[in-house]
Amino acid sequence: MRRRDFLTTVLAGTTAFHLQSSRAKESRPAIHVERAADGRPHQGKVLLAVQAHSDDIPLHAAGTVAKLVQEGYTGYLIRATNDDMGDAPGLGTPGTIGDHVRGNERDNDDVARALGLKRVFNLNYGNHRMGDASLNELQCRLIFLIRVLKADTVVCWDPWAHDEENPDHWMTARGVEAACWMAGRAHDYPEQFAAGIEPHEVREKYYYARRPEVNRVVDISGVIDRKIEANRANRAKGPAGNHGSRLRAELARKGQRLPLLGDDDASADRNYIKEFLLTRDRELGRQHGVAYAEAFHYIGPPASASRVDDYVREHAVPLKAQ
Repeated sequence: MRRRDFLTTVLAGTTAFHLQSSRAKESRPAIHVERAADGRPHQGKVLLAVQAHSDDIPLHAAGTVAKLVQEGYTGYLIRATNDDMGDAPGLGTPGTIGDHVRGNERDNDDVARALGLKRVFNLNYGNHRMGDASLNELQCRLIFLIRVLKADTVVCWDPWAHDEENPDHWMTARGVEAACWMAGRAHDYPEQFAAGIEPHEVREKYYYARRPEVNRVVDISGVIDRKIEANRANRAKGPAGNHGSRLRAELARKGQRLPLLGDDDASADRNYIKEFLLTRDRELGRQHGVAYAEAFHYIGPPASASRVDDYVREHAVPLKAQ
């Protein structure tokens, strides 16, 4: 996305959200509010956080990823591009393509650590060049990862979202959508089974977008500091990674200070992110009675499958001894 326009987009998006919410309510899907769970109910499950660029998950879904990991998921971060058309380390500083690649790879690793994710997989497609990438190849690579990691849930761009202008976003999303169900089929890429890998279908999808078809809102209030740290890790590409400390230094040169920014660079960056970058999350949370929230187009297991699972749990009995 256009980083220089992000904060303007957030403020405009908040206004648009109000206008959109005033439309006929019967045309909107029912919204489920997913709140923090006690303990680790998702212990043993696997989460794939998928992004095209190093700042996609931090901006749109870092709170939800951190929440699910805190509740027991083992998480992995998949980045589709190498961010070679991104910014250089130092935010906005002109640099070479090599600077971009190295800086954003470093930031991507730091994002994974901030969110408690176990490992990073970089697919290394060209930034802004995925429009003509092979969709079949992308699907195959994602199917392999879904199968080998036994992924239960994915968080990714919505393949059918409105107003999406970036080809990397919708190509990544289309690849993920197809891979989620194809990975469970025995007829797709059976040569992978020779390595001991088995079919495995993804059961849940949290799709994020600029303007999502919202049917699930996730309360991220309890992990908001993790989201702040994930965005702070995006020093090269993110719209606020070090804006606070830069603003603090600029004001100091003019003999001024902003109390919001505190007395050191780390506090300045954290407080800047919380005050300005999280405007949308704060406004969405207010509408649903929580401090901070993220919005998703959520797709869960088929209702029929859930009914079968529930029935088996309730009625299954031990086999009689022969």
